[in-house]
Amino acid sequence: MTRVAIIGAGISGLACARQLAKAGVSVVVFDKGRGIGGRVATRRAGDLQFDHGAPFVRAQRDDFSALLASLTGGGSAASWIDDKGVTWIVGSPGMSAIPKAMGAGLDIRLGTQILEVKADEAGWHLYYGETEYVATHIVVTVPKPQIAGLLGCKHPLIPQIADVKMKPGLTLMATVSGSTPLITTCLPDDPLALITCDSSKPNRPLNENSSWVAQAAAEFSVTHLEKNLPDIAALMLPLMCKRLDVTLGRITHAVAHRWRYSRVSKALGQPFVSTPDRTLYLGGDWCVGPDIEDAWTSGTAIAQDLLEREL
Repeated sequence: MTRVAIIGAGISGLACARQLAKAGVSVVVFDKGRGIGGRVATRRAGDLQFDHGAPFVRAQRDDFSALLASLTGGGSAASWIDDKGVTWIVGSPGMSAIPKAMGAGLDIRLGTQILEVKADEAGWHLYYGETEYVATHIVVTVPKPQIAGLLGCKHPLIPQIADVKMKPGLTLMATVSGSTPLITTCLPDDPLALITCDSSKPNRPLNENSSWVAQAAAEFSVTHLEKNLPDIAALMLPLMCKRLDVTLGRITHAVAHRWRYSRVSKALGQPFVSTPDRTLYLGGDWCVGPDIEDAWTSGTAIAQDLLEREL
C-alpha cells in the first residue's frame, strides 16, 4: 500500500512529495495533465517557446532561496535581470525546467484524473476510471474550487476553506519581427497587467523574432474568460502592440491561453487544513498567497507535519 498519495503535481504537490521521498516515505503523485508544474509552465510551438504561466520567481525565505540556488547550480534555473535592473530566477531553458527538476526521481502518474476519494478502515481509496489506488494518507493540492468535486460538498473540511478566492487569468503569447524594446512592464490596473519579453531570458532559443507574453488583469480576464481562444488573442493583441509601439503587421505568431484558477485573491491564511486524524491534508498556493514560493511553503509545511507525526 502507498503511504502517501498526492493529488496535483504543481509546486505544492512536488514540494511535499520531494521532502517525503527524501525522508524515505513511499509517495505517489497523481495529476490529470500531461506535464507537471501547474502554472510554472512553458508552451512550445515549433522553434518558439513561451513561459505562459509564472514568468519568474524570487525567494523571501531562506529555505526556498536554498532550493533556487540548488536548481541554479544544477542548470535548471538561471538569474535574469529585467530592464528595470531587478534580478529574478527563471527556469532554464524554460520555466517548466523548475518543476521538472523538483520532480526528478519521484513516482508521478500523469494523465491520471482522480475523480473521487473515500476513506474506510483500510485507508484512503482514490478512484480513476475503473482503477482504484489505496493509501494511508492523502494530500490534495488542486485549486480550491476543484476540491468540493473531489471530496463532496458535505465534507467537513469544505466550510473551513469557503472564504478562499481565486481569480482567472488570460495569457497572450506572441512573436514580433524586428527590434523591440526589451521592457518588462507591470501595470496592475491596465487590461494587460504584465508584459514580459521571454526571449530576453537566458538560454532561450535563438530566433529572428522576439517572443512576448502578456498577462491580462483580473477584471479583463473575468470579462472575457469564456470567449474562444482566437477571439481572446484578437482582443489582447492590439493592446500589446500599443504598449510595445509596434504594428499588427509585425506579429508573426499569436495565441491565447486560459487559466481558470490563475491567482489567489484571498488566501486561507495558514499553510494547510487537515482532518483531526491527520490522514487528509488540503494545501496549495491558495492557502498562503499567489506566488510560487507560497505554493512551495504550503507543500513543505504538509510534509513537515506528516514527518513530525512519525509517518
